[in-house]
Amino acid sequence: MSKESKPAGVILAGGRASRMGGMNKALVPLAGEPLVAHVIRRLRPQVGQLMISSDGSESSGSAFDTFGLPLVPDLLKRYRGPLSGLYAALHHLAEGGGESSLLLCPCDAPFVPLDLTARLQSADGGPEHPVAVVSWRGVLQPTFTLWHTSHLGVVQEIAVSEGDSGLKQVLGLLPHVVVEWEVCEPPPFYNVNSPGELKAASGWLDLDQDRTD
Repeated sequence: MSKESKPAGVILAGGRASRMGGMNKALVPLAGEPLVAHVIRRLRPQVGQLMISSDGSESSGSAFDTFGLPLVPDLLKRYRGPLSGLYAALHHLAEGGGESSLLLCPCDAPFVPLDLTARLQSADGGPEHPVAVVSWRGVLQPTFTLWHTSHLGVVQEIAVSEGDSGLKQVLGLLPHVVVEWEVCEPPPFYNVNSPGELKAASGWLDLDQDRTD
């Protein structure tokens, strides 16, 4: 994959980790380094520019300084979950005039596949630019998706609405292609949302054949 063909990437790190004792989930340590560092290492070779989506607070911004990546703060006053980060990142790309495709990934997925971008791009439906979304064990994984700046209008309309719609509702309004991922261990789309899940992820690290140096 040439650098010119790589999409931009954004790591969603603006969530509220209530089950992790209030600590910023992206910074929770796994095997001696923050969760987000595992994601950065795995995504960086797959994308052009890599960004971190944050909630826009001053404390959140300073917490990510050490990673040397541009921050894309939320544009919405009301928290809308991953939809907030997607909207801000697509808006950022559209304003910048650079990459037109965007790979979305959460900050708490330490086993995200090293070929995620390639496989989502291979499912691209051509000039209509459908969203490419992962399915794992028959369940859509909307935070592991490939978007295009042409989707910004629909994303913005839902993001600024008064309802509680999220990424699945956006997918329902846009053409999308589904990439069914084979079952394997460790689970490639595993999210760490609690201390118990963090412990499980630690145990899976030795099974991960795709770890990068």
